[in-house]
Amino acid sequence: MTTEAAPGTGQGKPAIRTAVAGFGLSGRVFHAPLIAANPAYSLDVIATSDAGRQSDASGSYPAARLVSTPADILELAGDLDLLVLGTPPATHCPLAKAALEAGLDVVVDKPFAVRGAEGQELLELAARLGRVLTVFQNRRWDGDYLTVKGLVDGGALGNVTRFESRFERWSPEVSKAWKADATADDGGGVLFDLGSHLLDQALQLFGPATVTYAELRARRQGEKTDDDVFVALQHESGVISHLWMNMLCAQQGPRYRLLGSEGGFTKHGVDPQEPYIVAGGGPLDEEYGVEDAEWAGSLGRDGHLDRLSTERGAYPEFYRILADKIHDGGATSSLPLPVDPAGPIEVLKLIEQARELATRRA
Repeated sequence: MTTEAAPGTGQGKPAIRTAVAGFGLSGRVFHAPLIAANPAYSLDVIATSDAGRQSDASGSYPAARLVSTPADILELAGDLDLLVLGTPPATHCPLAKAALEAGLDVVVDKPFAVRGAEGQELLELAARLGRVLTVFQNRRWDGDYLTVKGLVDGGALGNVTRFESRFERWSPEVSKAWKADATADDGGGVLFDLGSHLLDQALQLFGPATVTYAELRARRQGEKTDDDVFVALQHESGVISHLWMNMLCAQQGPRYRLLGSEGGFTKHGVDPQEPYIVAGGGPLDEEYGVEDAEWAGSLGRDGHLDRLSTERGAYPEFYRILADKIHDGGATSSLPLPVDPAGPIEVLKLIEQARELATRRA
């Protein structure tokens, strides 16, 4: 996929001059394609120290300037408006702080930080400096999550009593060098990685919660933190959430199962947006975000089940909402953020609760 950086909004607004720090999975598959596809932005700078990734970045985004480190981006802050952090979790807090203090608006990939207190510090700093700060919880725009949200909001299941959600993969080797070395203090492990999505979705659907039970295990050779996790939540709304995340799962369970007083919903498979971009597609393609009909979920009761097609996935919505916010005045605008950092801070607090409970049980 070869994509030029977008030239401008076409609506009399200047392009949001954007830098992406990191060109691994996060920067290469999520941020750079979404930014370049949106004319509200210009993708001006990409930071990566890896020679192979620099080559990929220059080939895909020839108009972008390549630098080696996030520090190089900060030296260019006077010519930029927005920094997107796709770097390892332990770097999120110090880099976001430095960027805010340099006068930039900031997008931080999940997990927002390693500790809830760090996230709160960043939120307060952004408010004090009058900068936009948001968190890339992109899976709020998964097609299957949007489908579930529509069912819950519309009351199709009646009073929901139980929510089950899974991210399970067969990945027997730790594939990234930083992940192989990362401990919980560094933001390593599947609870921080995939768990940040599952916990965020549960809170978005059913509101505040407390961790009532947690299992954290390291199954793979070389795993220093956790790759097999189960977390149970009790929501103040009365819903019980059971969340699984597993990197050594030979047979995967349903992505979602919800039970309610009027029926249930079960859905297998995972949102297709990430693999579509990995395969060379782009977010402007007609088929982007459209799931194959074979993965439709089942709605109703046993013996009375209907197939329910999955809504189209919509990761580009994150950057559309963010552009509207920045162009409307940034931190002074009344328009919403794509993700209020207060939500991811609550996710970090749940991660801390889960680790404490699991440690006590060990």
